[in-house]
Amino acid sequence: MADGERYCDIAFNLPLSGALSYRVTLEGQSCEVGMRAVAPVGKRSLAGFVVAVRDTRPQNVANLKEVGRFLDREPLFDQEYLSLARWVSEMYLCSLGEALAAMAPTGRSERELPEIGGDDESFSPVAVELSGPQAAAVRSIRESQQRMHYLYGKTGSGKTEVFLHAAEQTLAEGRSVIYLVPEITLTHQLVDSIRTRFGEQIAVLHSGLTPSQRLTEWRRIKAGEANLVVGARSAVFAPVRNLGLIVLDEEHEGSYKSSSTPRYHARQVAMKRCAAAGARFVMGSATPSVEAWHLMELGRFQRLLLTERLSGGAPPEIEVVDLSGTDGGLSRQLIDEIRATHAAGRQSILFLNRRGFSYFFHCRSCGFEMCCAHCAVSMTYHKHRDAMVCHYCGYRSRPVQVCPECGSLDVGYSGFGTQKLEEDLAREFPQLRISRLDTDSARKKGVLAETLRAFRAGETDMLLGTQMVAKGLNFPGVRLVGIVMADTGLQLPDFRAAERTFALIVQVAGRAGRFAPDGRVLVQTYRPQHDAIREAVEGEVDAFYARELGFRKELRFPPFARLVRVVVRGKKQSTVLETSERLADALRAAAAQVSASEIEVLGPAECPIAMIASRHRVQVIARSAAFGLMHGAVRAAIGATKVPYGVQLETDVDPVQLM
Repeated sequence: MADGERYCDIAFNLPLSGALSYRVTLEGQSCEVGMRAVAPVGKRSLAGFVVAVRDTRPQNVANLKEVGRFLDREPLFDQEYLSLARWVSEMYLCSLGEALAAMAPTGRSERELPEIGGDDESFSPVAVELSGPQAAAVRSIRESQQRMHYLYGKTGSGKTEVFLHAAEQTLAEGRSVIYLVPEITLTHQLVDSIRTRFGEQIAVLHSGLTPSQRLTEWRRIKAGEANLVVGARSAVFAPVRNLGLIVLDEEHEGSYKSSSTPRYHARQVAMKRCAAAGARFVMGSATPSVEAWHLMELGRFQRLLLTERLSGGAPPEIEVVDLSGTDGGLSRQLIDEIRATHAAGRQSILFLNRRGFSYFFHCRSCGFEMCCAHCAVSMTYHKHRDAMVCHYCGYRSRPVQVCPECGSLDVGYSGFGTQKLEEDLAREFPQLRISRLDTDSARKKGVLAETLRAFRAGETDMLLGTQMVAKGLNFPGVRLVGIVMADTGLQLPDFRAAERTFALIVQVAGRAGRFAPDGRVLVQTYRPQHDAIREAVEGEVDAFYARELGFRKELRFPPFARLVRVVVRGKKQSTVLETSERLADALRAAAAQVSASEIEVLGPAECPIAMIASRHRVQVIARSAAFGLMHGAVRAAIGATKVPYGVQLETDVDPVQLM
């Protein structure tokens, strides 16, 4: 062996069982753990992460290939960070390379960040005097022996100011802070105010940044130039020095859970990081998840209570409107309230969690419904594109005027989305200035920030949108909030459907009357007597959580058991079914090795959405209160299951939805 010859192990973003070993022959090139390198994998050259460096040749490895080149002059992460990546890999049953690819930036060069506009009045650029309950909450966070806190308070009760004071105190101690929000929309609102308040020690990480911009921020954080990181889900992995506090705002939001490998939950990763660093963890929401509520009752999270709105508003008056017999989404009550709100010089927000014009085509003669050619879901008609679009895979087709099944001309489009509602509103209220905010309208760069700015400035009278208008937005001029269809989520075959509906009504209703005591909320529904809708409208919070926890306990759903879901998917249905049956058999056998009575295996069964992007989908679910035993059994079963070419396994530990 030549003097000075070096070797390294590289982890790639591939479902491999371990890292691959290579020779390092580049003269004068530093090779350290945490750097990215390009190396041959089969017939391809791929970028991966160096996870080990050694001077001795790995044993039992013949014909070692050479590293092609290194992408970094200095490491992106250290051994402590690599330990976190190994935990993510083990916890969420993915490879180390897949974990690191989700955690670390992929940019090849650094680039300046764009200016982020916004001047949201809900955040003060300077620290403000706290109310009694706010001050008590900040004191508890700082002085309590308990390290995990939950700030529970109604919308508009000042949770953000508590978070910022806790951050300020942590920074004064010389420690770093990670501040998580569920959506990029809220990141835009928060950043400008925090930057004014905390200066250049702030860094921003979210999906709206280019890879190069993300790398720029990453380097600043790692160098200690930024010790307050604000961002969405992936910011939980920021390489901060001396972590002292993680804030997780709107804890109930499902967007904290990753929908791709590794399917991590930012809340779980934050708890792990805080425990390892001896840091404080503070969550908050007006509608805690059922799991968080249960942990508060058990004393695992210290409950910090905020009970009153601080901006001069009052809880809005909420009315339920039965949509039975109503054609479309505009009831007479909603039309009258919009008109009264405009006459008073105030603004309205309408929420509908369904974009597009109409959400399915059907034949009145034979009952045919147009579904995606590649997914088991209805196509949505988008009028401005004159196309039927699948919201799962993006497939498009031309609208039809004749039934493809029976040739009947008696066909039509049913249901309504935000585009149809916008058209109906424009026809009913030609004098109103209406803006629509959904994935389609906000696709163009800058539209999101400009739409929110114009509405805040009073340049538009009504904001109509999907989830983008449901979270955290705080506009002084809003009097009326209309939830156009409150029960869309209740139709989903998911044990969290009622929880999501309850949270949605409470959160959207919280946008009304935040600065004046005349807020009005109309909740339109076909199911006015449903418990979740009734309890949300009547403010029966304790009753909702008590009933929901009773239901979960009886059926052995979280928080009384934990789940691991494995989706088997592939183009050939018979192969997918055979693989899922082998997996289920292997899982039952693995469960029997430890304690079969502790682990319940459900399935295999078709997923509620049985096909997406031409891939058939079958799920196997493990359920147990003994998480460690179940986790080990699932790992063993996956390892023992032969997966044929063209079939993939998607493993989801603690899934937030079962669709």
